[in-house]
Parts: sequence; C-alpha cells; structure tokens
Amino acid sequence: MKKTIVVGITGQTGAGKSTICSILKEKGAAVIDADRVAREIVKPGSPALKELAEIFGADIIDENGVLIRRRLAERAFADRKSTDRLNAVTHPYIISKTKEYIENFRNKHYNVIVFDAPQLFESGGDAMCDRIIAVTAPEEIRKKRIMERDKLDEKQAVLRIKAQHDVSYYTSRADIIIEGTLSREILMKELSDYIGI
Repeated sequence: MKKTIVVGITGQTGAGKSTICSILKEKGAAVIDADRVAREIVKPGSPALKELAEIFGADIIDENGVLIRRRLAERAFADRKSTDRLNAVTHPYIISKTKEYIENFRNKHYNVIVFDAPQLFESGGDAMCDRIIAVTAPEEIRKKRIMERDKLDEKQAVLRIKAQHDVSYYTSRADIIIEGTLSREILMKELSDYIGI
C-alpha cells in the first residue's frame, strides 16, 4: 500500500496558498486548514478559550460564551509579546487537533494530506510534514490580493504584510518553492511533478 505523505503549505499572506490547496484537493488530497482548526479550538467552553480569557481578559468572551474575535485581535496583536503569548496558548492545541485530522485521513487511505498553515514553522507543524512547499508572490500582488480578499485599505494591507516574516524565512526552510502567480495549468503540472498526485 502506498504511504500517505503529509505536505505542509506555507508562505506570506496573499501568496496563493489557497489556490495551491484547491488544486491539490481537486486532485484527491485531503486538506487541513490551520485557520479553520484555530477557530475550532476556541469553541465555547474549550480549554484554549479559557486560557486566552485568563491572559487577555474575561471580556473577550460574550454572554453566550463565544469568543469576540475582534477584541482578542486588538489585544493579542498590539505588540510582539502579546502575539507570542497568544501563539504559546493556541499553537499546541492547533497541532494536537491537526494530528487527529491527519490520523483520520490516514485511516481513510488518502495518499496525500495537505496542511495549509501560514505559521507552519512557528507552531512546530513542520515536524509533522514529509514535504514542505513555500508559496511566493511579489509584494504588490500580495497587497492587491489581501485588500480584495479581506476588504482592507492599502495602509491596513501594508501593516499586515510588514507583520510577517521576510520571504526567505519560508523559502530557506522549504523543500519546494512555488510561484503563486503562475497559471492554474502550470501549477497543476508542477504539483504533479513534485508530489506525484
């Protein structure tokens, strides 16, 4: 039986990770979205949410026990120390949940499992991966994409870009580098060559 491979996909915001993941999903891969997992782990009553409330204030949770994301974001991204505290709580939960998903997909005999994680290296998620793809794109293109995708003005988009690591942080640690501005046809061919899917 063919061994399941876990492929980590990472890179700067707006580089084209979602496009790569959608192509791999079309080709039969299982896709785990770290952002979706991050939302799962802070469901009402979850241990992660309780820990975050202890650090960032009980008022980040509304009367129904639901996380007020905007309020948490304002506090958690106010400075590097706060962001580090957020990550110290959430990353272990995200990794633990992702391991569960990987195991489930393995049991369903998927040949390729994709872990789409902007913070793949920071969370230690790269240790679960057999191969890592860094997706890159020029800053102007990334800025335009995130302004459209997240309904941000230029200033907000630039701040988000500046808050991330330089491209070399991703490319120096990756096995494969893919340019996220290539046509879908070329991307499909490159992914087939690299992953054999």
